[in-house]
Amino acid sequence: MNYSDLVKEIAKKQSFLCVGLDTDFNKLPPHLQQLDRQDAMLTFNKAIIDATAPYAVAYKPNVAFYESEGIDGWEVLRQTIEYIKEKYPDTLVIADAKRGDIGNTSERYAHTFFDQLNADAVTVAPYMGHDSISPFLKHEGKWTIILALTSNPGSCDFQFITNENGVPLFHHVLKTAAGWGNKENTMFVVGATQACMLEGIRQIVPEHFLLVPGIGAQGGSLEDVALYGMTENCGLLVNSSRGIIYASHEEDFAEVAGQKAAELQKQMAELLEEYCNF
Repeated sequence: MNYSDLVKEIAKKQSFLCVGLDTDFNKLPPHLQQLDRQDAMLTFNKAIIDATAPYAVAYKPNVAFYESEGIDGWEVLRQTIEYIKEKYPDTLVIADAKRGDIGNTSERYAHTFFDQLNADAVTVAPYMGHDSISPFLKHEGKWTIILALTSNPGSCDFQFITNENGVPLFHHVLKTAAGWGNKENTMFVVGATQACMLEGIRQIVPEHFLLVPGIGAQGGSLEDVALYGMTENCGLLVNSSRGIIYASHEEDFAEVAGQKAAELQKQMAELLEEYCNF
């Protein structure tokens, strides 16, 4: 899915919702926990995907929740991505892996997520520099999503360190990494809890898509994110995980997840009408 296709899907669904598939067996509804762990997780994912597909333009399985289950978890991840690709081929699939290592290792990571698992995008950590990111960027038609300003409390440990000119580290990351790719193959992660920083971020990367976690359970404001970060082509993928997939722990979990996604989509449609040029 290229930039134009993503914008068209956002306009079609009047949504910029990304649903995070942070699937934890221990948090599944009790009736699913009676199943084999692999079957339970896959059944849960498929039900969530089907219920939210009318409102979501992207899904973001967090790889940690799958690799922690061993080989069975990797198989759940593979089948989850395959399911999305087969049933909802116009929906972006982001492998939230936060990888980043020396070049030959990153080549293997890129091969894993792009070629083996067929994800459309993968999140990466830029700390090791250009040679750790370039192997991901070599994959045509794929997206590399670079961590810039995260929503966790520890983000202030390094990301806000300033140089002699008062420029914070995350600004330097944005300026440098923006030159490695372009708006067609590169996005940046910016946490919703840092929405007040989006105005300055947009001065550095005015056209790139931003993946914005932190809405809902983490307390980020959708309205603030749109106010400071939205472009005429939207330019945002706002992720919600726990607030959607664990909204109910009963047998109606998928139905309630769909309702929560629909509520967010309605808010997003209003914001798109206000700020975008569709």
